[in-house]
Amino acid sequence: MTNAERTEPAPRASDQDRDEVLVRLHTAYAEGRLDEGELDERIDLVLAARTHDELDRLAADLPAMRVPEWRPEAATPRRSGGRFQMAYKSRIRRSGRWRLPERFTVAAYKGDCVLDLREAEPAGPVITLRVLAYKSNVQVIVAPGVRVEVGGLGISTEIRSAPDPAAPVVHVQGLAYKGAIEAIDHLRLP
Repeated sequence: MTNAERTEPAPRASDQDRDEVLVRLHTAYAEGRLDEGELDERIDLVLAARTHDELDRLAADLPAMRVPEWRPEAATPRRSGGRFQMAYKSRIRRSGRWRLPERFTVAAYKGDCVLDLREAEPAGPVITLRVLAYKSNVQVIVAPGVRVEVGGLGISTEIRSAPDPAAPVVHVQGLAYKGAIEAIDHLRLP
């Protein structure tokens, strides 16, 4: 066997690689490119994927995600607390002190998610949350005084405090299908 005929093993996929494909699948579902059955099937396959080749095959028929242009002056030396949170047939909660990047994505698929931003350290004056809630409930809790602006389908707000001009602005862009996305500035007791 010559060197040209020898095949190298496919690189192993990381959790971050799988997360990126999951975001791509949920985006395709939200755009109407996949139906519910296809989404369910592909999610299971992504979670079981071991190599980049397996992941590539699962998203080969979908358009590539648009990557924003990188500008050196916009780079921050501090590392964020992650840019993606997913509840897949589970319940998750993100709270306490953590670095909130300027763009953060939450995807909930047949699960529940609480994103508590009251102690989060925002990376900038404007935070954009992209939220997908499929047969799920997502609750975004902000500190009193934070201005919340929402857009999309299935999003409700209950902001009781007056906005503080010095507080960050949180844009919630979302799509809820057979579920709900809620932005509040207080803790609702069960």
